[in-house]
Amino acid sequence: MAVCENCGNDYDMAFEVHAQGAVHTFDSFECAIHVMAPVCEHCGTKVIGHGVQSGERWYCCAHCARQEGTKGLVDRVTTGTTA
Repeated sequence: MAVCENCGNDYDMAFEVHAQGAVHTFDSFECAIHVMAPVCEHCGTKVIGHGVQSGERWYCCAHCARQEGTKGLVDRVTTGTTA
C-alpha cells in the first residue's frame, strides 16, 4: 500500500502522478488537485480545467486575468469559419 502525500491515508489503490521530474502519490483525484492544481491569481479558485496563463501567472478564466490587468486573453476564440 502507498500513503497519500496530502491526507496521509494508507490506501491499496493509491496512484502516482509524475510531473516535472517529481513523483507524487495520492489516494484520490481530490487530494491530487489540492496539492498540484495551480491557484487563480485573482479569485483563489483551483484551476482544474484549462484555465489561462499570462507569463508565470495562472487564472481560472479570462475575466479574472483581465481583473488583474492582463490584456488579450479570451475564453473563446472565433475563427470566422463554420464547420
